[in-house]
Amino acid sequence: MKILLLGKNGQVGWELQRALQPLGEVVALDRHVNSGGLCGDIGDFNAITHVIGQVKPDVVVNATAYTAVDKAESEIEQANHTNHLAVKYLAEQCKKQNALLIHYSTDYVFNGDGDTAWTEQDATSPVNMYGQTKRNGEIALETSKVDFINLRTCWVYGTHGNNFIKTMLKLAQMKDELNIINDQMGAPTGAALIADVTAQVIRFYDLAQDKDKTALLGHYHLAAAGECSWFDYAQFIFSTAKAYGQNLTIKTVSPIQTTAYPTQAKRPLNSRLNTAKLQHNFKIHLPNWKQGVEQVLGEII
Repeated sequence: MKILLLGKNGQVGWELQRALQPLGEVVALDRHVNSGGLCGDIGDFNAITHVIGQVKPDVVVNATAYTAVDKAESEIEQANHTNHLAVKYLAEQCKKQNALLIHYSTDYVFNGDGDTAWTEQDATSPVNMYGQTKRNGEIALETSKVDFINLRTCWVYGTHGNNFIKTMLKLAQMKDELNIINDQMGAPTGAALIADVTAQVIRFYDLAQDKDKTALLGHYHLAAAGECSWFDYAQFIFSTAKAYGQNLTIKTVSPIQTTAYPTQAKRPLNSRLNTAKLQHNFKIHLPNWKQGVEQVLGEII
């Protein structure tokens, strides 16, 4: 099996470089031209045409995305180009190559109402431009007729790149007091878990009978088990960091409502994702969110 990985240096892409290796030959690219003259800049349609023509992949894993949620409110064209138009073009090229396309999306395609975990059958209704561009990308996958598996996830973190864990650790070594939002709910989901699940999904799909492959295609929800608020998440980070011997200056952590912390882009209050379909179809068990956070904290500290 030949796998083309785009976005190799992102949080998830970094872990995918490791997780995909046992499956076959992996060509991992970023937006820069490599020594072989290949460029994985998803926004450059000529480069993508050249790469797919040269590599002739069986599977394309797209770990690229525009993820600056607040900036997307003003950089609409840029966000839509990466999250929608480039995905549409990539899907068309994968269709021509008869390659399976693995893509990643977000809970932000939903409106964030209620307190029930979102299923793949629930109606989408993004509350900000980032979520809308990601949903546009999903629609492009659906209409392209490409064989795709789209993994929606939430609250992603990892040892590589910037994320909530690193921000909290930094602030907790600088400040005595912090206010953390307590009315947004989700599940911190590790980049390593996303990468490992992706590898399992690809392997399971590859080994399936041709007649069973079609039933495995479509949208899936991928998140660690359990749920918490950002406040709960921060508290766990601080207590775990202290247990690892990290010196923190933080003394008081206070819960606040989303309304007390205005941002350019509206945030969904309910980021819970129901992962039953993924676990059933691909025979996957998802660990509790605390396990992955504890492991990454240990690596960082």
